[in-house]
Amino acid sequence: MAQLTCNDLTLGYESGAILEGLSFSVEAGDYLAIVGENGSGKSTLMKTILGLLKPLKGEIVRGEGLRKYEIGYLPQQSMVQRDFPASVWEVVLSGCLAKERFFPFYTRADKERAMTNVERLGITPFLKRSYRELSGGQQQRVLLARALCATEKILLLDEPVSGLDPVVTAEMYEIIKALNDEGITIIMISHDVQAAVRYASKILHIGKSPYFGTVAEYLASERGKRYLSEAAAGEGGEV
Repeated sequence: MAQLTCNDLTLGYESGAILEGLSFSVEAGDYLAIVGENGSGKSTLMKTILGLLKPLKGEIVRGEGLRKYEIGYLPQQSMVQRDFPASVWEVVLSGCLAKERFFPFYTRADKERAMTNVERLGITPFLKRSYRELSGGQQQRVLLARALCATEKILLLDEPVSGLDPVVTAEMYEIIKALNDEGITIIMISHDVQAAVRYASKILHIGKSPYFGTVAEYLASERGKRYLSEAAAGEGGEV
């Protein structure tokens, strides 16, 4: 059974549908990149998978024993979030609160899990520093460590390299790929289709007629060829 299956989804709000007829599945260990123009419904899909929005039609089925709270999430950062007045350790540890439980304190296991992810993301030197003092790339590592405290199964990443310089962007993509190589399922929204086809195993192209397939299938399709060509030319329009 797939880890996550979306069946004939219609997504949107009370004002109307944004996306219709969307069906795809994600297997454990997949690296799915979601691409498409701005306003096509990528973030709406992410919120629906997280349970923050209900689909207007269709269903999302979680398999392989996956529970809603076992989906780690790295959202796009706002200016307010970048200026959050907490220590790096406090931010990372707070990821453990995503689990369903009846007590509001951190256990020894929580702290050990948080420290493991601090070391995993190479942010040990920043542990006692204020989160707001870190660079954009350092903050993304902290938030990724926080998301990993919530789950070891599946991560949803919304434009994880937005606003980062090219060197830090490349480092972040390598970190995400390494996590995927460890067996963590990745679902990533990306405006960078070149990086998407380089790192992902599957592509979901959202638009008027959604496309879902392996990277090899996407590269061989007219849809993929045209979108990649437009992206390379700097046009990046709807296809």
